[in-house]
Amino acid sequence: MKFLEDPMQTMGAGFALAVVLIAVYLGISGVGAGEADWVGMIMRWIHFLAGITWIGLLYFFNLINAAFLKSLDGPTKNIVIPKLMPSALNWFRHGATVTVLAGIVLYAKLYSQGGTGAYALAIGGLLGIIMMGNVHGIIWPNQKKIIAAVAAAAQGTPAPPEMAQWGRTALLASRVNFLLSIPMLFFMGAGSHFK
Repeated sequence: MKFLEDPMQTMGAGFALAVVLIAVYLGISGVGAGEADWVGMIMRWIHFLAGITWIGLLYFFNLINAAFLKSLDGPTKNIVIPKLMPSALNWFRHGATVTVLAGIVLYAKLYSQGGTGAYALAIGGLLGIIMMGNVHGIIWPNQKKIIAAVAAAAQGTPAPPEMAQWGRTALLASRVNFLLSIPMLFFMGAGSHFK
C-alpha cells in the first residue's frame, strides 16, 4: 500500500478506483455507456472535486490557520510560512479557477438544455466568480508578498512595515470569501430543487 504514502499517488488511485466502480455500475445497472451524459457528469465531477479543494482550504485558512499563525513567534513563522503557504495557496487558487471554469461550462450546458434552477445556480455562480476574483486579485498577490518577505526575514532582511497591511488585506478578502461561501453553497446545491 505504498501509494497511500504519497498524496498524488493516492489521488491517482482514487481516479482509477472511480473508473473501475463506474464500469461495475454500468455493468450491473444495465445503463449503456452511450446512454449517459458523460460531458455533464465529468464536468460536475470536476466542479465538485475542485470546489471541495478550494472551499476546504478556504475553511482551513479561516477556521484554523489564521489563528494558528497568530500564535507563532517570529522565528517559527519564518519557518512555517515559506514551507506551508506556497503549496496551500497553489492548491487554493488553482482549485478556485478550475471550480469556476467547470461551473461555467456546466451551467452553459444545463441552461442550454432547459435545466431547472437556472436562477439559483446563477446566484451561486456569481458569488463563486466574485470569490475567485478575490483569490486572484487580492488574496494571492498579498500572500505572495508576505511569503517573499518572510523568506527574506529568515535570511536576515527586516520585514517591510507594510507587511502587516498585506496580511490584513488578505485576511479580510479571505473572510469575505468565507462569508460568501455560505450562501454560494446553498444556491449551488439548491438549483436542482427549485422547479
